[in-house]
Amino acid sequence: MQWVLVAFAFGAGILNTVQSGSNTTLRKGLEQPLWSVVVVFAVALATALLAAVVSGQKLPPGAGVAAVPWWGWVGGVLGAIYVFSMMLMAEKLGAAVFMGLTVTAAVITSLVMDHYGLLGFEVRAAGLGRVIGGLLMVAGLGLIAWF
Repeated sequence: MQWVLVAFAFGAGILNTVQSGSNTTLRKGLEQPLWSVVVVFAVALATALLAAVVSGQKLPPGAGVAAVPWWGWVGGVLGAIYVFSMMLMAEKLGAAVFMGLTVTAAVITSLVMDHYGLLGFEVRAAGLGRVIGGLLMVAGLGLIAWF
């Protein structure tokens, strides 16, 4: 069953990269980066609402909503900032460099989050192998960006 999770995560990485081209094309067509972000999130909201209705999910109970810590509510803001930066920077940097930067930054940040158990993640120590892996990501980014 673990392979299914890995396959979904791999697919999400592919979609994330394709999204950079899609969003850049939208920004070019609309010529307004912030309105392009609005369109992206409006389409995402409509898709999520449709999926929730089709799957039969009910609205969460008030107690569940109240129990969510503060950091559980900022994902939309962070996503909007990411999409906005994608629309402005992906074309200028190129898909490989933009995605290399964001993935490398994400890996390094995730190593810190795992090591300290931040934002609800289980503590997973940043041992030598993980630190070397992070450094290899930085080296790989350097190769992608400068060659």
